[in-house]
Amino acid sequence: QVQLVESGGGLVQAGESLTLSCAASGRTLDTSFMAWFRQVPGKNREFVAGGSWSASHIYYSDSVKGRFTISRDNAKNTVSLQMNSLKPEDTAVYYCAAAMRITFNPLDFPSWGQGTQVTVSS
Repeated sequence: QVQLVESGGGLVQAGESLTLSCAASGRTLDTSFMAWFRQVPGKNREFVAGGSWSASHIYYSDSVKGRFTISRDNAKNTVSLQMNSLKPEDTAVYYCAAAMRITFNPLDFPSWGQGTQVTVSS
């Protein structure tokens, strides 16, 4: 079992930046692939970004490519999401998730954080 705790959400204006962090504990061997998802009410959870243990495989959704950067610190068991040039449509609850393989399907992630709200005002 992996425990994930996110931090760093908040309210910002369009064009500003925000960094989310996720700390993993427990069976960190089960964090081969760590990812960020987001969800707005009434919609499915959406893959945002993900990275493998060695960071040799990094993936972004088209909607955030070029604006968001995912990074891992394996020594500290943390993963961060640097979000630049934020847009109102980035408003969502952001979740950190961990899986044992590369996947973009939220159903394949057994471990989730509690979520952190990001609100971008226009």
